Amino acid sequence: MISINTLNIRVNLMSLLLLLLVLVQVSCKKKEGFVVDPYGGGKLALGVKFIGDEASPSSGSTGEEVTFKINGLAKYQGKFDFFINETKAEIVTVSDSTVTVKVPENASSGGTTVLLEGQSFFGPKFSVDGKVAVDASFKAVNGTNGPIYDLYKTPSGDYMMVGSFNNFENQAATVPINGIVLISRDGAFQNSLKAGKGSDGSILSINRLNSGKYIVGGFINSYNKRLGMNGITRLNVDGSLDSTRIRVVNVKPDIPGMGFDTVATFNGGVFGVAYRTFVRDNKITVLGSFTHYVKYFYERSTRDFKVTDITGMNQMVRMTEDGTMDSTFNYNPDTKQGYAGGNGSIYDGFMQADGKIVAIGSFTTFNGVPANHIVRINTDGSVDKTFNTGSGADGPVISITYNAVTGKIMLAGAFKNFNGKPREGVVMLNTNGTVDDLFQFNQLVGGVPNFAHQLNNGKVLVSGGFNSYHGVIRQGFMILGQNGTLAAGYNNTGAFEGQVLKVVETTSALGNPAVILVGAFNKFNNTRVGNIVRVELKQ
Repeated sequence: MISINTLNIRVNLMSLLLLLLVLVQVSCKKKEGFVVDPYGGGKLALGVKFIGDEASPSSGSTGEEVTFKINGLAKYQGKFDFFINETKAEIVTVSDSTVTVKVPENASSGGTTVLLEGQSFFGPKFSVDGKVAVDASFKAVNGTNGPIYDLYKTPSGDYMMVGSFNNFENQAATVPINGIVLISRDGAFQNSLKAGKGSDGSILSINRLNSGKYIVGGFINSYNKRLGMNGITRLNVDGSLDSTRIRVVNVKPDIPGMGFDTVATFNGGVFGVAYRTFVRDNKITVLGSFTHYVKYFYERSTRDFKVTDITGMNQMVRMTEDGTMDSTFNYNPDTKQGYAGGNGSIYDGFMQADGKIVAIGSFTTFNGVPANHIVRINTDGSVDKTFNTGSGADGPVISITYNAVTGKIMLAGAFKNFNGKPREGVVMLNTNGTVDDLFQFNQLVGGVPNFAHQLNNGKVLVSGGFNSYHGVIRQGFMILGQNGTLAAGYNNTGAFEGQVLKVVETTSALGNPAVILVGAFNKFNNTRVGNIVRVELKQ
């Protein structure tokens, strides 16, 4: 039996425990009340706050005075710094509601910041005026929903654009768009293309034959739902598949239609990916990541089963206009297959006017010959040992471009030296492969350059994942002079994200010099774009 005294003790103990629990909860609440956000509380204590969404004026050039509305700075005069896109600005005047600064040299468009007593106060974006600006008259605003790999100017002045996308300017709701689209010189969607359902995979390159028809290469297995492509095919002038009705073996004689099939007229391809196609003398040379050339024996095939002829060909093959393999190029008659190719991947290349091809990638030998990430191929497929690159690059070369006007080759990639000379990922070569020592590329911080191209006027465009160049804030895109320094007045644009893959020189709607940039990028000058933009380059 439990006594009354024992029960009272238990009740008193429970009451005490409840009281202690309440005290702990109250104590915790009191402690929570004294916790201060070091940033929020600091801001309130300092009393500094930007007001308004724009400066006056809302844009300006280097050296111009700009006023920002901000409360609470007057009492901290001489104790704070003001930055325009991370570049320190000279402070001219301060009041309790404004601060006036000079746009600093080398500033680019971006956000503004006040740094005071270790705290950052973020203000509105500010546009720095200069010689580079997005051409607002260009009609490709939303662009594509995937990378644009190549752009070809047609005889009419329009552009055939290919890539890995299935929409352009939100037109896919009414017209199928898969990897290929036609646009006007001003970027407007053109509905005259007869591509139908387009490609089932990415189209990486496009070139034009003398007949006016087009050769496209990439990850292509079918076009407009027609099967039987192997990385490369031929299109008519209007973008439709160049196809032919052929006779095949009829395994069902009671169905006469089974004795015929409609196939791609171009009967040739590769087992793998065709990165680049080059056209010369109506022959097509292909570079890529593939191991074999393939064609069909239609006379031995049925509608459902195609007999194939397969030849080992590593990374390079040349074909005639109908797709037949050219056995005078990169072919060993003794082994009846192609030569070894590179011991690493080919990423890109270009064809010279004389038909020789310069290729780059991750290889260090090519056809058994030392070739550190760059090689020149003769017209028969052999390595051109007169191409004077010396020890080449000490790391993979990602991009190569050539300007026939200036005669310069630009390389970009993950290398630090080229032929023993410091080059930090970008180098300019002469046509014989030697380094152009006039162009000295300086130190990048934050990432690797992934594209470089020299314009006809000598200036050089560079894109990549970097944050600064030679101590100057440059967020992924910059324009350099012929000697490698930042071109004065041409580096006012803000953040860029992605990679430029091709540059086409043109003019803006006002007739000013301009370039069309295409590639895999979603931001230019702090503004969202869809892998294509036209940029004015004022003189």
